[in-house]
Amino acid sequence: MEGAPVKKFPMPTKRYVQVLNLRNKPELLEAYKKQHSPEEMWPEIMEGIRSVGILEMEIFIERNHLVMVVEAPEDFNWDEAMARLATLPRQQEWEDWNAQFQDCEPGETSDEKWKSMDRMFYLY
Repeated sequence: MEGAPVKKFPMPTKRYVQVLNLRNKPELLEAYKKQHSPEEMWPEIMEGIRSVGILEMEIFIERNHLVMVVEAPEDFNWDEAMARLATLPRQQEWEDWNAQFQDCEPGETSDEKWKSMDRMFYLY
């Protein structure tokens, strides 16, 4: 197993971890992966994520299970950022398009689809 490199930031940060399931159909899983590739990812979505203050976002996949890890500045307010993100150009279009792959309800925002995880253990 190869670990993923972690970017260092010049300020204190905090991490958010969320989960989401995809529809368990091979053709949909492949299409979802392709949509998130550097060649296919919508630039407006990347810009929007950065504009609300998110420093880094990673999505890990195992079969049809996704884990998203978000790194943000220590003073980042998740609820305010997600409310702002939902209003940005093409964001709802992106959510609606991706809903065909995700185990979610039509019209849900990103913040409604992804379920937050609580940290229950850490090793420092």
